[in-house]
Amino acid sequence: MPGTASPTPLRVALLGCGVVGTEVARGLLTGAADLAARVGAPLELVGVAVRDLETERDPAVPRELLTTDAEKLVESADIVVEVMGGIEPARTLLLRAIAGGASVVTANKALLAERWPELFEAADAAGVDLSFEAAVAGAIPIVRPVRESLAGDHVRRVLGIVNGTTNFVLDRMATDGLELEEAVREAQALGYAEADPTADVDGFDAAAKAAILASLAFHTRVSIDDVAREGIRAVTADDVAAAAATGHTVKLLAIAERTAEGVSVRVHPALVPTDHPLAAVRGAFNAVFVEADGAGPLMFYGQGAGGRPTASAVLGDVVSAARHRVLGGKGPQESAYASLPLLPADAATTRYQVRLVVDDRPGVLAQVAGVLAEHGVSIDTVRQSALGAEAAEGADPAGATANLLLTTHRAREASLAATVAAVAGLAPVREITSVLRVEGA
Repeated sequence: MPGTASPTPLRVALLGCGVVGTEVARGLLTGAADLAARVGAPLELVGVAVRDLETERDPAVPRELLTTDAEKLVESADIVVEVMGGIEPARTLLLRAIAGGASVVTANKALLAERWPELFEAADAAGVDLSFEAAVAGAIPIVRPVRESLAGDHVRRVLGIVNGTTNFVLDRMATDGLELEEAVREAQALGYAEADPTADVDGFDAAAKAAILASLAFHTRVSIDDVAREGIRAVTADDVAAAAATGHTVKLLAIAERTAEGVSVRVHPALVPTDHPLAAVRGAFNAVFVEADGAGPLMFYGQGAGGRPTASAVLGDVVSAARHRVLGGKGPQESAYASLPLLPADAATTRYQVRLVVDDRPGVLAQVAGVLAEHGVSIDTVRQSALGAEAAEGADPAGATANLLLTTHRAREASLAATVAAVAGLAPVREITSVLRVEGA
């Protein structure tokens, strides 16, 4: 009966035995006594689904637990833990597990960001838990606080560094002046980046996490296709150095905002003021900054990836789901009642920092400022650096150039983009060196 501890073991099936899966198995086996005391019943790891039985694995995972029959494994489980990644066969296996009455724990952000409604509808209909703390920011407890602790508040904005690989890369570019390719190679050598870093460098990983956070924060279904995405591939060492000169740090940010018009969700590199808490996030760490009406600003910081940190979040979900099965009740259902409009990328409001090379002659700045005014964009600050090499002694003064750095006030993305395009068309403008958004100010 509910409220009475059951001596019957709860059968746990594990899908995937990579870095995270190995640590989850290790935690279930070596911490069995503590976990049983916390749950009120033993947790029995009944099998680990893998693609190849012959692959060499950590001895922490007993070989007799390995199986290639994932379908049969999930049908016999009370709790199914999925850390295999990808859309299929993970989706089919989780839906099979849910249909069989098993609670599900997943770290699969790509699957959630693409199939959120289908999974939640199935779990709610079956009356089982669907838990996914490890899908966003590794060990950092961010899903449960947004989903439950702030359920009585009004979240206005979520601003986060949710990809440790890109944060490491940008940090190395800032500290040692490395170019992007050099920093990525270092990240790969240290195990922070995959052999193919596309998911990280081009922002796909962060976009999936942004979709999940936005769905939770604003009670609105947001898929990865609703997230405007721009990675860090175009960021240069010069961009990072110029950012430092103006009191900023370059970060790849996941941003979800609620406005009077709807919800804006985007991922892109941005300049963060050095006095903002996110600017101090170094290396492969993650941090999420939440702004809510009642709670005010909250920041969650910690390791965003890695086997042990991610396994910590997975095991927390396993304990929670197991308690519900022993004592009665279930975790929170999907909350999508708000169904707020999802705004296009160009409807977001932000600030731009634009670096230009222009002819060094009177009236050029006035021309540039005039174009901004025509588009309804005002200038916050202007900086002019040393003249170009053309102005060296003996050079033709008519060929001299200057480097301008303009920072705008906040405006709609569409207006800012049109403004930059118009400025680029001015005769005295030799080159638009870079355009970066400014956030957190």
